[in-house]
Amino acid sequence: MPGIQSHTFFLFCVLSLFLFGCSSTPQKQSTQYTGKLNVPAASKPLSKHESSIYKKLNTHYQRWRGTPYELGGMNKGGIDCSGFVHVAFRDMFGMKLPRTTNALSQQGNKIKKNQLKVGDLVFFKTGRKQQHVGIYVGNKHFIHASTSNGVMKSTLTNPYWVKHYWKSTRLLSN
Repeated sequence: MPGIQSHTFFLFCVLSLFLFGCSSTPQKQSTQYTGKLNVPAASKPLSKHESSIYKKLNTHYQRWRGTPYELGGMNKGGIDCSGFVHVAFRDMFGMKLPRTTNALSQQGNKIKKNQLKVGDLVFFKTGRKQQHVGIYVGNKHFIHASTSNGVMKSTLTNPYWVKHYWKSTRLLSN
């Protein structure tokens, strides 16, 4: 019987990771994004400060684009959504942020969706206890580590993200 108990414990641990980790299984995106962020031009140009933030985020995206999703991952072999945000803000802005999506959601100043600026965090509730986070890059687009496609760019107008949008916060002074 010890084998059954250890097997049950193992399954419990694996299930717990899925219940409390990042979760993002969007409907099929209409476009696979490759290369630079190539966010379409917004109705108003970015300020000098936002442009600087955008360039740093684009550099981060280029380094990590296509990296597979791995719950708890923090390297090119695999990274999860909160790890992607954690590494971006550490490497691009010298900020030390919490490592989990829930803890990240309690950082910064809450802002309305229509007030989003480049570098803001966007949060989603993708299940009863699952949350997901990404970094807004302008014109309704965000970069994140998706469970299905790894590090990628998505649009906030995708029906999946519209349905699961939770809130946004600002960590950088814009």
